[in-house]
Amino acid sequence: MTLPRQVRAVVFDMDGLLVDTEQVVFRAMQAAAAGIGGEIPFPVFQRMLGLQHAASDLILVEHFGKDLDLEGWSAAVSHHFQAELALAGIALKGGVVEILNHLDAVGLPRAIATSSSRQAVEQSLGPYGLVGRFDAVISRELQTRGKPHPEPFLKAAEALGVDPADCLALEDSHNGVRAAHAAGMMTIMVPDMLDPTEEMHEMCLRIASDLHEVRELLEAQA
Repeated sequence: MTLPRQVRAVVFDMDGLLVDTEQVVFRAMQAAAAGIGGEIPFPVFQRMLGLQHAASDLILVEHFGKDLDLEGWSAAVSHHFQAELALAGIALKGGVVEILNHLDAVGLPRAIATSSSRQAVEQSLGPYGLVGRFDAVISRELQTRGKPHPEPFLKAAEALGVDPADCLALEDSHNGVRAAHAAGMMTIMVPDMLDPTEEMHEMCLRIASDLHEVRELLEAQA
C-alpha cells in the first residue's frame, strides 16, 4: 500500500499509541470501582477511550448513577494510577523511538494531539526524553472541544503550519479516528484496547499492527 498524498507532517495521539497508559488506567478504575462496592465492565471503559474528562464523567454517571462522587472517583483513580506508576512506570509502545528517528532523518514535523493534560504528557513521555522531540503538543488545556471533534487535530496542523490534508494522523481509539478523519487527515489506526470496526476501516487508510508498520509506510514514500 502507498499513501495517497505526500505526508508533510505526522500527528500522534498519546495514550495507547505512544505509551501503554490505557491498561494502567483501566486497572486503576477497576480498583476505584471496587472501593465503592461496584465494578466497571470493560465495555464501559472502552466507551471512554479518547474522550476528555467531562465526556467520560457522563458515561460514569450513566453507569454508576447520579449519586456518584465524581471528585472522589477522580481522586481514587489517580491514587491507584500513581501507585502503579511508582512501581513499574509507563512503558513505551513498540516502534515509538524508531518512527521519531525516521521523522528526524527526513525532516518531517510532528505533533501530539491528546485528550490528556500537559502534566500527563510530561509524566508519560518526560522520563524517556521524548517531549522535546515533538514540535507541538495540543493537550486538553488548548482545546475547547475534544475528540471526536476535529479541533485537536486542526490545532495540531495549524501549529505545524501544514494543511490538514497533508498530515498523517495516528490513532488507537475510535473517537480519535473520528476526530482525525473529520479534520481531513490521512488516518491510520494502530489498535490498542479497541478492535477496528467497519466504521474504522472506512475512515482509515490502514489498520496497522504497530508503529513499526507505520514507519515502513513512511520510509516507502521517502
